[in-house]
Parts: sequence; structure tokens; C-alpha cells
Amino acid sequence: MQEYFSAQGWSNPLSRRERDTLNKNFEFYRMLPSRSRRIFEYRVKRFRETTEFIPREMPMITDQMEILISASAIQLTFGFDDVILSHFERVIVYPDQFFSTTSQRFHKGEVNPRFGTIVLSWRYFVEGYAINEGVNLGLHEMAHALQLENVIMNDEFGFMDDDDIRMWQALAGQEMEKINNGTGHFFREYGGTNHAEFFSVAVENFFERPMEFSEYNETLYRTMCRLLQQDPLLLMKSI
Repeated sequence: MQEYFSAQGWSNPLSRRERDTLNKNFEFYRMLPSRSRRIFEYRVKRFRETTEFIPREMPMITDQMEILISASAIQLTFGFDDVILSHFERVIVYPDQFFSTTSQRFHKGEVNPRFGTIVLSWRYFVEGYAINEGVNLGLHEMAHALQLENVIMNDEFGFMDDDDIRMWQALAGQEMEKINNGTGHFFREYGGTNHAEFFSVAVENFFERPMEFSEYNETLYRTMCRLLQQDPLLLMKSI
């Protein structure tokens, strides 16, 4: 990222309208200190420039949509020096739920590593950021992409610490057992489906309900802080 700054200088990476879009719609961006905001803007610009946005069942994807979807990816990867989910070169956007030919069911979002594609319903993407209840489609699908990016052999391979991954898997297994036994009360039931879904559900709560997450299971929360190399509680305390 430092090399990227050197090449680009410190001029505004986003237009005033694009920054206004983030200020109005993206709480994570608003909480960042001023220098971190500038870094965030550069990374949003970079993700957007290296990603093909493809509309489905809608005439076009607007600049605002591209900025906010890019911001969702950067929110999740912001703790890493140079991870922008480079394997996933395409983002397909539907206006609402869509029929998946893979599962033969209607989905709100999905990630396809074979084709390097993230698929999102714009309706549910917007709802996820409008209501902070630990359900956020953008973060959920970006979390799936992040886990896959960590194991796909490319320039971004292996950025998560192996010891932290093993700790996470052990703790996640305990939480999934609680969910499936009906004794879990913090994470939604969908998190009990498998380890990948639990990770994505945990990511949603990590960013949207960090205080409650930490109070519920501080060890699990701290493990996720190490995995993602960031702590939303510190941002909350800084404002």
C-alpha cells in the first residue's frame, strides 16, 4: 500500500461525490481517523478499478453501487496490508433474490471461486448496512471470499495466521454445537450450517455488534481480531 501511495501521491483518490456516498452510507468509513480514511479511499478505488461489475436483470450498476460494494470488500480486508480479494475479478449484482443454477434455489448472494465471482442482491446488500442487527449480506459474502482467497494459490495466499485459524476452528466448533443443540443464543441459526457459514455469520456480528460479541465470548472475539488484524471496538472508542 505504501508503494501505491508513492505512485499515486496524496491527491484525493475519490471524487467529492464518491466521498459523500461513503460518508452518508458507510459507518465504518465515518469512524476511521482522517489518515485511515484516505487509505480506505485508495483501496476502494483500487478494488473498483480491478473488478468488473456486471448487472443482471437490471439496466446498469451505478457509480454509487460500485463504491459501496467496493467499500464492503475493503472493510473486511482493511487490516491487511495488500489484500483486495484479487482472485474475485467479477461482482454480479441482481436487484433482488436470484435463482442459482448451482444450488437450484433462490439466493440473496453467493461466491463462486471457480469463476472468480461474487454475486449479490442489491436489495439485501442495502438492507444489511441500513439495519445493524448482525445480518449483512455484503460482509457475509465478502467473508466467504476472504476465506477462499486465503487458500487460493496467488499473490494473496496465506495471509491469515495458521495458529489463529486452528484456534478459530476449535472455538467455532463449540459455538456451532450450541447453535445446533438449541443452546446458542447469540449467533443466528444459519451459523450452525458449517464452518464457512459460521465464519461469515461471525464476521457480520464482529462489525455490526462488536460490543455484544465481545461480551458474549471474548476469546472468540479476540481470535477474530487477530485473524482480521483489526478491532472494531477500538474504532468505536475513538469517536
